[in-house]
Formats: sequence, structure tokens, C-alpha cells
Amino acid sequence: METKLIHINANCTEPTPEEEAALRQAGEIIRNGGLVAFPTETVYGLGGDALNPASSRKIYAAKGRPSDNPLIVHICRFRDIHRIVRRLPEEAVRIAEAFWPGPLTMILPKAEAVPRETTGGLDTVAVRLPSHPVARRLIAYSGGYIAAPSANRSGKPSPTCARYVSEDMDGRIEMVIDGGEVGIGLESTIIDLTEENPRILRPGYVTQEMLDRVLGKVDMDVTILDPDSGQAPRAPGMKYRHYAPQGSLVVVEGEPGEVAAYINRRVEEDRRRGEKTGIIGTTEVLEQYRADVVKCIGSRGAQEDIARNLFSILRQLDDEGVTSIYSESFPEEGLGQAIMNRLLKAAGHRIVRLPAGEGGSCRD
Repeated sequence: METKLIHINANCTEPTPEEEAALRQAGEIIRNGGLVAFPTETVYGLGGDALNPASSRKIYAAKGRPSDNPLIVHICRFRDIHRIVRRLPEEAVRIAEAFWPGPLTMILPKAEAVPRETTGGLDTVAVRLPSHPVARRLIAYSGGYIAAPSANRSGKPSPTCARYVSEDMDGRIEMVIDGGEVGIGLESTIIDLTEENPRILRPGYVTQEMLDRVLGKVDMDVTILDPDSGQAPRAPGMKYRHYAPQGSLVVVEGEPGEVAAYINRRVEEDRRRGEKTGIIGTTEVLEQYRADVVKCIGSRGAQEDIARNLFSILRQLDDEGVTSIYSESFPEEGLGQAIMNRLLKAAGHRIVRLPAGEGGSCRD
């Protein structure tokens, strides 16, 4: 299969005639059962017709994704939710008023129109109304319902630019829409509204504190940051490793100076074993690091920059053939909760916690 690449201005609130024609063509591909990768405000998505079981099967095949891992259904108008949701609780309306269009996904009871191939066999459906203008126009032209996970091969870091989409999906899908770099860089927050108490199943740009202000107390699934909690994950996608670079990644937590010293010691050991070493560090201590490749993820005080840079840095380390990677840890307040969720998954939950002035211990 030949994968066509088209370029669309990311701010296409008023697209050119050529861009409009290209988006209509992309919509036609999806209506006819094909797949199109496209930008959203979070990461690039791999889109197919959410109401067509064959399209969802194609998405799983293109990604190499387990078929019990539900897909998110993207809509472009709030009223379209009524076709795919059996019951719309009052909390969902309040969340939509506060955060849609935007980077938040709600899990709700599914209607008969949504095939189980799209929901991973579940009786619930994940729904999002994105804010990205390219995504919303594509959804409209495709019939109003696009099932779209991130546009990467399963397990790899989610793509934040079209280059990495093409790297993973060339020859597997019909089209890639290049809308430039995305704005947020982490996938949407997921909140489950099917239980008595709303519960966050995946942290994201819309934080627990923000949701608390709208709904009152919102629970956080205990498996998000603690794989040893003993509680079964509440969504199938939570049980698979994600976002992993090709090299081995270890996260190191502690005081910045202690972290830098520990990482430099480990880097020297790895070099003697013939590893190509890489470090993900913050502006404040970057000059202290000694490795073959050192990547600046941003300042510790700028969570949005860290979130935006994380996946692209993991991809860059792959590009440079790094086999052993160390990353600083980040505070888990606010957006830091989502950052650490993705980073720990990428590391397979390998984390070293350094007591002040001591050598630290590793937990796998």
C-alpha cells in the first residue's frame, strides 16, 4: 500500500481550497473503510470509521495493538454524542461544558451503534471532542465518528509530529496528514463516568485538581503510578507497556545533585560494557551530566514544556541509537502526574529512589 502524505496548516480555521480538497479526500478514505493519521492537540491519531467494525480491525492490525485495548471515538460536535452513548449522566455534561473541545476523554455506556470491535469488547465507549481544527474538519468530512488511538506502532512513544507517524505507518495506511508539531504532547486525560464515583484512568493535561473543581472529589485509579498496588487495572489498555524507546530506560528520583552524580556513575559503568548512553535532564542540572547523548527536556518549573518534549526526546534517542537511558524524575503534582505516568510506563516502571546522601535502590 502506498501512503500519501499531505500538508495542512495547523491553524486551518480558514483552509485554502487545496487544503479543503485534501481534507475532503481524507474524509472519503475513512468513509470507505480506510485509515488516515492526523494531528490533534495532544498527539497524532490513527483514524478509521468508529462505526465500522472492519475499520477498527484495520487500526489494530496497523498498530500491532491488542484487540482488547479500546479505541477512543472522536466527535466534532457535542450533539453527536447521543448516537454513540446509551446514557449521558449529568457529570458528563458538566465536564463537556468545562473542557470540550479539548484533551479529555469520557468513558460512558455505549449505544448499539458502536461495534464491540471499537470498544475492545466492552459495554462502554471512550469519547473525545478534540480542539485541533484539522482534526475537527476531518471528523466532519468522515461522517462524524473517528476511532483513533495514537498513530504509532504499539508500544512505541506516541508521535508528536508527522515524521514519526510516517516512520511507523508508511505502507500500512492510506494517508498521513502533516499538521506540524502538536501543542500538548501527551494523550488526553481519561475519566470513567460509569461507576458511582468518577475515576481518572489516565492522567493528562486536564488534571485531577481541575476535575475536582468541576465535579467535587474525583478518584484516581491506584494502578496509574503504582503497578504493585495489587488492584486489577480498570481498563484493558492500562495493562500493556507503552511509550517505550528501543533502549533500556531507568528513572532516577532524588535531590538534583544526587541524581546527577548517580546517573553519571551508572553511565560510566554502561560505557565500559559498550552501551551508547543517553540522559534526559532538566535545564537546572544539564551541564553536570556526562553521556554520549544528553537531551534537555525543559526547566523543572515548566511542566508544559516537559510534557510537550517527552515523547519527541524518546524518539530522538532511538534515532541516535542510544541503548542505555537515564531520566530525572518529576514531581507528581498537577501535570506532573501525567508526565510520570508516561515516563514510568516507558521505563517499564524501573525507578531508582535515592535517599539523601546515599546510593539509592532500584525497583523493577
